Amino acid sequence: MANPLVQLSNVEKVFRRGSEDIHVLRNLDLVIDEGEFLALMGPSGSGKSTLLNLLAGLDRPTNGALTVAGKRIDSLSRRELAHWRARHVGFVFQFYNLLPVLSAERNVELPLLLTDLSRSERKKHVMNALEIVGLTHRAKHTPRTLSGGEQQRVGIARAIVTDPTLILADEPTGDLDRKTGDAILDLLQSLNRQQHKTIVMVTHDPHAATHASRQLHMVDGQLSSEMAA
Repeated sequence: MANPLVQLSNVEKVFRRGSEDIHVLRNLDLVIDEGEFLALMGPSGSGKSTLLNLLAGLDRPTNGALTVAGKRIDSLSRRELAHWRARHVGFVFQFYNLLPVLSAERNVELPLLLTDLSRSERKKHVMNALEIVGLTHRAKHTPRTLSGGEQQRVGIARAIVTDPTLILADEPTGDLDRKTGDAILDLLQSLNRQQHKTIVMVTHDPHAATHASRQLHMVDGQLSSEMAA
């Protein structure tokens, strides 16, 4: 039986706009098992990205408990949260977020600069991550010389280079054509099945969601229907 990796209990997120309270997440309960590939779907404004930011430790819930790998991250200080995030979270962005002046290998190395690894150890980790995504031959290339799919592979390599507990992907195929997007989804699926990575992916695309092992739908800050992929 899989162990729960992420547990949300009665989580709420409220933003203040002038004198008005905007309830983005409402009394959210969620359990994500270790090794699961979860797709979060729903219309714009439903709270998907807010939930992803909470899981990443980029934001805090207004109320409720958020536990990842046995640690209550909602109660951590800002400094503790930054340290926790660097160790446990790998983030894959829709628009890659690569630094244009750095080569692929240097972009992948960035999260490791926050660790105590030596230069040679960092190099080993970087090349291993690039090998997993099939891009060791493009290690010296800058983003402008890479295709969109290759740039996203670099982004995935950067997300996995620290061997994170949790991979969070925000519309990872939203800027790619279907064929290239399918290759990225196959890669994420491989990371889940072969590397046993726990992945949470936000997507608007029902086709992309079928690559996940579970789908959840968000409506008005609450989880609604659940469908097996």
